[in-house]
Amino acid sequence: MLFRPTAAPDLGRLLDCAVDEPVSWAHPERLRSFLADGHYHHDRIWVAEQDGEILARAVWWGFPGAGPLALDCLHTHPSVTDRVALAAELLRHAHDAFGARPAYHVFLPVGWRGNDAVTAAVGWRQEACRRAGLTDELERLRYAWTPDRPLPEASGRLVFREEPDDEAFVAAFAAASAGSLDHHTRQALLVKDAEAQAREDLADYLAMPGDRSWWRLAHTRSGELAGFALPSANASGPVVGYLGVLPEHRGRGYAGDLLAEITRSHAGRGADRVVADTDTGNVPMARAFERAGYELFAVRLVLSANPVNA
Repeated sequence: MLFRPTAAPDLGRLLDCAVDEPVSWAHPERLRSFLADGHYHHDRIWVAEQDGEILARAVWWGFPGAGPLALDCLHTHPSVTDRVALAAELLRHAHDAFGARPAYHVFLPVGWRGNDAVTAAVGWRQEACRRAGLTDELERLRYAWTPDRPLPEASGRLVFREEPDDEAFVAAFAAASAGSLDHHTRQALLVKDAEAQAREDLADYLAMPGDRSWWRLAHTRSGELAGFALPSANASGPVVGYLGVLPEHRGRGYAGDLLAEITRSHAGRGADRVVADTDTGNVPMARAFERAGYELFAVRLVLSANPVNA
């Protein structure tokens, strides 16, 4: 069995890899468009090949010009008898080449655990990922706001200001990380300090297609920094991005004010849909989305390496 990254001449055979299971995957249209814009790259698409036939395929997503950030698709040919073992081996070879173990993001319907076909499709992929070192599991709720829903009103409690200095946002990210309910932030702080994590988060948001000029710091009427709001965008369109409330200002409902500002910002530019994710464990944020008129439409399952053991 040959495990290798692909090259341009492999495109036709890659497009022939079809996933007929009810999970998200790199379908031909997505594969072509993301290869064209740089979110996919052949050195981030790996295959297991025998006698010239592709028996397994793994596709990683990343920002153009950067390394792999997330596994988008894991597939084995129907003829493979032990797909868990083959997929796990493919992931291990790619991880060794990357020098990292990017998380696997699987997009699923709401209530997916009650659907036998979906749980079967997810189950073997979970086991393959576990064998390859992606042992942590997180579910994130996916919400969307559309213009047919009421636009959240501005409460007037906070003053939003544009801030061109990135260092101000580094400081705000670091301050808001204390006591955060966000799983990614909490996991990252197990292995790095708040400032280092803040700089990584800032770099990620600067790399996104959203305009940096949309970002705002939020102050109370008395002038205290209460939080920040980062409207952004990804390859699919406008997203909430990130919002954070500083610890000393929590418990006052400011998350709703920040979310309203982000939603209004996107709506003012004519957005026809604004998407957002939050962890299932972040109940206050989920309630804020619901109060703001966001509708739960899907679940993102994230399988990742424990940062302490990564």
